[in-house]
Amino acid sequence: MNPNLDKLHPYPFEKLRLLFQGITPPQGLREIRLSIGEPQHATPAFIQDALGASLKGLANYPTTSGSDALREAIAAWLARRYGIPAPDAVNQVLPVNGSREALFAIAQCVVDAARGDALVLSPNPFYQIYEGAALLAGAQPVFLNHLPENGFASDFDAIPEASWRRIRLAYVCSPGNPTGKVLTLEEWKRLFELADRHGFVIASDECYSEIYFDEDAPPLGVLAAARALGRDDYRGIVMFSSLSKRSNVPGLRSGFVAGDAGILKRFWLYRTYQGCAMSPPVQHASAVAWSDEAHVRENRRLYRAKFDAVTPLIGAHLKTARPDAGFYLWARTPIHDTEFALGLQREYNVTVLPGSYLAREAGGINPGERFVRIALVASLDECIEAARRIEAFCGKL
Repeated sequence: MNPNLDKLHPYPFEKLRLLFQGITPPQGLREIRLSIGEPQHATPAFIQDALGASLKGLANYPTTSGSDALREAIAAWLARRYGIPAPDAVNQVLPVNGSREALFAIAQCVVDAARGDALVLSPNPFYQIYEGAALLAGAQPVFLNHLPENGFASDFDAIPEASWRRIRLAYVCSPGNPTGKVLTLEEWKRLFELADRHGFVIASDECYSEIYFDEDAPPLGVLAAARALGRDDYRGIVMFSSLSKRSNVPGLRSGFVAGDAGILKRFWLYRTYQGCAMSPPVQHASAVAWSDEAHVRENRRLYRAKFDAVTPLIGAHLKTARPDAGFYLWARTPIHDTEFALGLQREYNVTVLPGSYLAREAGGINPGERFVRIALVASLDECIEAARRIEAFCGKL
């Protein structure tokens, strides 16, 4: 067996299951799950219809490159969304089966494990796929702490120069999971400078980019930042996006990678062996979804209503604020985060995720400790009810 498998940590939700083992919540309170970032708004009917109408495509093997129609729809969306020239749909766009599998696979493609000293940069707290991808690629993760003291900014200068020289891949999550922080143009500029000096690849996870609160101020993305700074060829950059959160279709498993044509050419070669081409019906439904924005604006309206209602209730007891983007509240707890999550589940049947499960100790601290991640994915009424239960729980502490 691959010995690197022994280095993998249990997934956060397995840790949560073990934490709650033997707990019996009050029978009179129905469970409200705000622990997992699974969109629960209804999938738009027109996407379901497009999927159903294209089922004849199941009779054909799909290609790794995806259809022209899908790549062109993605390229057109990138141009509209970020105000940039449409990327080359043939060479700068590659459909993938959700951003998760591609975020994992890019490390296997980029990292030269034979060198033995490779590092992969990850935000901290983080999406655990980054860590697992690094370890199974034969690299070691190095963590960049995102701390409340500086507004969860990305202080790239906190990483020692000796580490930068060994970094082969840098994962960035903007908007961040769980902090909701969006990287600024100055932060992107600093990361580009470091990438040019040390020759590593930037992998920008932007799967939360379409859940924001001001329709006139969408989050900055890495491709737009690159264009603004004169990197028109997107050298050294690949971005990852998905329909899961944007269009409420997590089960569709549909996303894309875009950016540096040279990297994508090699990534395409890797994927031809991996055997992960997207099903033709999913490709068709995806092209339809990327071509429509009305349902995405409605999706944002629903999240905005939840944040407007819930943030003041929880913020009166836990230090938190509406994020730059995304659907999480990252809330500081008055007791240890695991104790908070356990007590809230046991006494009020509300599930939240301990922040320490989303981070690793780095620089002498675990930046997730004494935080919980609250995913506002349930209905408005359920989120308000959960917030009131959290208020009641906090009143006892």
